Amino acid sequence: MGRFVTGVAVVTTRAASGELAGLTVNSFASLSLSPPLVLWSLALSAASFPAFETCTHFAVNVLAEDQAHIAERFAKSGGDKFIGLPMHESLGGAPLLEDVTANFACRITARLPGGDHIIVVGEVLSYEQSTRAPLLYTSRNYHRLGEIQSRNSD
Repeated sequence: MGRFVTGVAVVTTRAASGELAGLTVNSFASLSLSPPLVLWSLALSAASFPAFETCTHFAVNVLAEDQAHIAERFAKSGGDKFIGLPMHESLGGAPLLEDVTANFACRITARLPGGDHIIVVGEVLSYEQSTRAPLLYTSRNYHRLGEIQSRNSD
């Protein structure tokens, strides 16, 4: 699976205790257009699992190509990952990181078993987007988007 190219996102929430939680994921995907649903997966062993197990809302922050440092920050356990990051609150209280490629404020509609992960499904309540190029991940490295070739070129 490491050879599959994915985008990189930081999923955030505000736990029932009021504490902010977040982690880096590359499992984010669109599920449905009507209603607008997205999904991502969370390891049962993740330090932030308890926060996401009980929250009602989350936000997906799709990182821009120059934000690998943010991906690294949220990939580590412990510490206040939000210090110094410009952000604002979404519907349901989840933090939306600013200056990213896109973000989605979501209400959880399902948590499904997925082996050593849970699959979190959310209805998109609002979104923001920019023209910034996304950060990519494959083969344990971050990458920038290269020239896109048209499917119709000969």
